[in-house]
Amino acid sequence: MSFSREVKEELSKLNNLANKNEVKFEFLGYLTSNNITNTKYKIKYSTENEYNIDRFAKILINNQIEKFKININGKVFSIEINKKQIIDIKKIDFNTNNLEETKAFIRGIFMGSGSINNPEKKYHLEFSIKDEENGEKIIELLKRYELNFKQKENVVYTKEGEEISKFLAFIGAAKSVLKFEEIRVNRSMNNKINRLVNCENANLNKTLNASVEQINAIKKIIEKGSFEKLEESLKEIARLRLEYPEMNLTKIKKKLTIPLGKSGVNYRLKKIIKIADEI
Repeated sequence: MSFSREVKEELSKLNNLANKNEVKFEFLGYLTSNNITNTKYKIKYSTENEYNIDRFAKILINNQIEKFKININGKVFSIEINKKQIIDIKKIDFNTNNLEETKAFIRGIFMGSGSINNPEKKYHLEFSIKDEENGEKIIELLKRYELNFKQKENVVYTKEGEEISKFLAFIGAAKSVLKFEEIRVNRSMNNKINRLVNCENANLNKTLNASVEQINAIKKIIEKGSFEKLEESLKEIARLRLEYPEMNLTKIKKKLTIPLGKSGVNYRLKKIIKIADEI
C-alpha cells in the first residue's frame, strides 16, 4: 500500500463524524477539490480509494444528505447527489479563525484530491482544487497556522519534509506523522552517513562510529516509547545527535541551550546508551 493511501485510510477512520459542524466543513473541503464534477442538477465525486468513498458517504449522511447513488466503474468509485440537497450548506468563509473548522475543511480538500509521494524517495505533497482562484485563499488560510505551501495553476503543494509533517499533524493523521518522521530521520541520517563513509579522515570515522551507536540507542528509546520520559537535558542532546550525526562533541556542545563541556556532552550520550541497554 502506498504511503498516500495509508494516510487516507487513517483519515477515513477519524472518529469525529458526530460533530455536525466539522462534518459540514469537511464536506465543503471535498466540494472544493478537483475530483468534483458539476452539472446543472448533480454533483459527482470520484476516487479510486474505497476508504475515501466510504468516508464521503458517511459525511453525506451526517449532513442529512441521504439520497445519493454510488457507482463503480473499474477501479473508480463515484457518488452522485442532487444539487437541491446542498442548497442550505453555505460556502467556506476563508476569513474564519475557527481552528477545528479549518482543519476539517483542509482535511476534506486533501481527502478529495490530495496525494503524497513515497517519502523514502522524495518529499512532495499536493492537492488540486476546482477553482484556481481559491488557491491563494487556501494558501493564506494555511499560513495562519504556519503551514507554508505554494501554488502552480490549480495545484497547491509543498516539497518540504517539515511542512508535510506539520500538515499531516494538522489534518489529524497522527500515525502517519510518526511513520513519516521515522522515514525522514532515517533518510537524513543515511544521507549524512553515506557522505561520512566516503571520507578518509580518521577523526570523522571515529565520530561516525560513536554517532551510529548513539543514534541506534536513541532510536531504540523512541521505538520503545520511552523518549518523553527522558530528562530534558538528555532529550536536547538526543535531538541534536539525530539532526547532526556527523558532528563531533565539540561542535554539539556549542548548540546546547545551556553551555556544557565536551566531557559533559559525552557523559549524557553515554547515559542515553546505558538507558537504551537497560530497556
